[in-house]
Amino acid sequence: MRAMTVAEARHELVAAHKPMPQARGHDVMLRVLACGVCRTDLHIVDGELPPHHAAIVPGHEIVGRVVARGPQAKRYAIGQRIGVPWLGQACGHCEFCAIDRENLCNYPVFTGYDRDGGFAEYAVADERFCFAIPARYDDAHAAPLLCAGLIGFRAWRLGGAATARRLGLYGFGAAAHIICQIAIARGQEVYAFTRAGDTAGQAFARTLGAIWAGGSDEAPPVALDTALIFAPVGSLVPTALAAVHKGGMVVCAGIHMSTIPAFDYGLLWGERVLKSVANLTRHDGEAFFNLIAELPLQTHVQTFELAEANAAIQAVRDGRVSGAAVLIP
Repeated sequence: MRAMTVAEARHELVAAHKPMPQARGHDVMLRVLACGVCRTDLHIVDGELPPHHAAIVPGHEIVGRVVARGPQAKRYAIGQRIGVPWLGQACGHCEFCAIDRENLCNYPVFTGYDRDGGFAEYAVADERFCFAIPARYDDAHAAPLLCAGLIGFRAWRLGGAATARRLGLYGFGAAAHIICQIAIARGQEVYAFTRAGDTAGQAFARTLGAIWAGGSDEAPPVALDTALIFAPVGSLVPTALAAVHKGGMVVCAGIHMSTIPAFDYGLLWGERVLKSVANLTRHDGEAFFNLIAELPLQTHVQTFELAEANAAIQAVRDGRVSGAAVLIP
């Protein structure tokens, strides 16, 4: 099968022909229909996350159709369309799994990092960690839901969900453009922060309902209740803390972030809260898909062919995608 692989960190992906994967145990084999390009893929390609396997196939926002099942796989039927997220497996017995915090599992398996992902024609996944895809989304528009949607949703919930009246979103990419719509549907005011000078990104945020959009070097016109940071830029942490009022919260939603600079304790004082998001749980996924079934949520995508994976990655890196980049094998 055709696949794009990380042959060497900090280099472009390399096209390769790999053997067809085999479905064992609880695995299902999928014909990949679409796979989103997430910023975590960039961290893997750029070596910001240490490599776990040589020549890994990245991609963890997979929409695929089941073409084969392992002997213990009974949940999804042959021919069914399903989605594969970042958390591909949890051990089920460590101290965190035992208290329903599988997102913190000590022995996780991550899609596109520990096992080959969706930048390929076929992939295998543990069906117990997959999700049914709502029929109203086509393949390309469903793909960003599997990480941008799920991780954004977990960050939004950790930030107090709809209890926060004024919500700031730092980095208006794939995750933020989904959470913006959810927050507005729940009656929140959204303040969008983009790279300085990104007028196109700011205009995009306003079309989705943000009442204010500006550069991340700008202060919002009012104090925020909660700020979610999706951009992997450590200097945004003190910036966001300065933007929330006393008792406010800042949630760092990425798996990697550049060094956070030292900041005065006064930014944290006043019972402000700073926390991070780590991965997701299956409960997050179930709650997310139940929620969006009630909302007219739309994903905005730019599609690329599988062979154009490097161009897609560069477009995400440069912030040239309004919404999400998606590969179509």
